[in-house]
Amino acid sequence: MSTEREYECIVIGAGVQGSFTAYQLAQRNKKTLLLEQFVLPHSRGSSHGQTRIIRKAYEQDFYTHIMEECYELWAQLEREAGVKLYRQTGLLVMGPENSQSYQLFKDTLQRNKVPMVILNRDNFSQHIPHVNLAEGDGAVVDITAGVLYADRALKTVQGQFQKLGGVIRDKEKVTDIKPGPVVTVSTSAGVYRAKSVVITAGPWANRLLAHTGLQLPLKVVKINVCYWREKVPGSYNVKQRFPCFLLTEGKESKMHIYGLPSNEYPGLVKICYHAGAETDPDQRDRQTDRSDIDILQRYIGRCLPGLIPEPAVVESCMYTLTPDHHFVLDCHPVYSNIVFGAGFSGHGFKFGPIIGKLLCELSLGEVPSYDLSPFRIRRFQAKTKSAL
Repeated sequence: MSTEREYECIVIGAGVQGSFTAYQLAQRNKKTLLLEQFVLPHSRGSSHGQTRIIRKAYEQDFYTHIMEECYELWAQLEREAGVKLYRQTGLLVMGPENSQSYQLFKDTLQRNKVPMVILNRDNFSQHIPHVNLAEGDGAVVDITAGVLYADRALKTVQGQFQKLGGVIRDKEKVTDIKPGPVVTVSTSAGVYRAKSVVITAGPWANRLLAHTGLQLPLKVVKINVCYWREKVPGSYNVKQRFPCFLLTEGKESKMHIYGLPSNEYPGLVKICYHAGAETDPDQRDRQTDRSDIDILQRYIGRCLPGLIPEPAVVESCMYTLTPDHHFVLDCHPVYSNIVFGAGFSGHGFKFGPIIGKLLCELSLGEVPSYDLSPFRIRRFQAKTKSAL
């Protein structure tokens, strides 16, 4: 076996989590290979698109704590690469004042002393024009929140990884993983060996884990990413200080609805339903369910009077969901040199730098920087089908 095909670590999947993991390993001077089944850049997974929301507003303290360092790591990458990756807009969180979900968001922000503004019915329209706050709804703003430029971020971290000597091989689909003290990874183009392997394959995670005798309770859904036209151009623009927003629940649905100001497409506002229909990641274009769009149309017609309630552009993305919608960050229960990050459940992009750091630490056998108990597989191991 030639030394060119031998690495200290192989990372499988060059989405945001895999790219940051590879970058962290390269920063530690580890000879690292990053494998990707599609030609880069591509839009077949979960990390593409121009924008994502970054926020500290969460129902759980552990996410808010982790985001503290995450903001610092995003800023560090911006400085290193000389590229702007984040725009502060604030995040407006709305929901029934007496509902559990809305109260959890509000309490977590207050408890963790996140800079915030509480809005009431009297001053809401003064601060947030062109939005109707539903009767009985409360509203708070996470001032630190904003927009991440997703495609640019992915390209930037991959570029920094390569500058550190890291190797990216795209258009190489992994066909086999043979565990052992040295792991052998076969692809459509060759065979590689490494002391450790990190699997960050998004919707394809279980297909790769199957080679190691493990299956996780993951469900893949297709999300319709919708853009809605402003009636008066600029009404919901970032330049008008319109924030990102998140509706915890409403008349139309118990699931979250979220939006970003018009920016990536001039005159179009990105608003999505935080759920989708189950799909096969290799057959996702056959999934044509539009029930989420019907929900969004009704919500926009009721609460966002400055938008035409008919989507102008519909793109797609995939979420890989765990039963509790928390991530999976863990080592294989039998082969400790195989590590995986999966089930990011549609809210993982913003955590990319810190997830990369944690998966790097796990792959090097180090104690992780944060308590990973909310993310370990043992929380649903009773339901996990294992062929071990």
